[in-house]
Amino acid sequence: MVHVTCAIIKHDNQFLICQRSESMTLPLKWEFPGGKIEKGESKQDCLKREIKEELGLHIEIQKPLTSVEHHYPTFQITLYPYLCTITSGKLKTLEHAQVRWEPLEALVSYDWAEADLPIVQELITL
Repeated sequence: MVHVTCAIIKHDNQFLICQRSESMTLPLKWEFPGGKIEKGESKQDCLKREIKEELGLHIEIQKPLTSVEHHYPTFQITLYPYLCTITSGKLKTLEHAQVRWEPLEALVSYDWAEADLPIVQELITL
């Protein structure tokens, strides 16, 4: 089981979404940014580190959403999503194929990594 955090970053009524690069697992699928929790690291510390490393942003974590357990054919994941806001930094695309700001209603039209789909659905019902 891989334990991963992800940030649902909202700014000006739009959400930050990222497309995985061709060299990543689940190539070109869309996801909320984040990454694997390292040994001895809290979920919150992991998320802040990953967002800084991948996107050049500093975030404030607001609150958790419902965690997701998903079984892909070759691995299993538990995804811990958090609503977040940007506190500083300039958005950079360092690891993903592309990043976009999208309004809530546009999120359903993307080809999401399967573990992220329940998060999209939860955001719609908030």
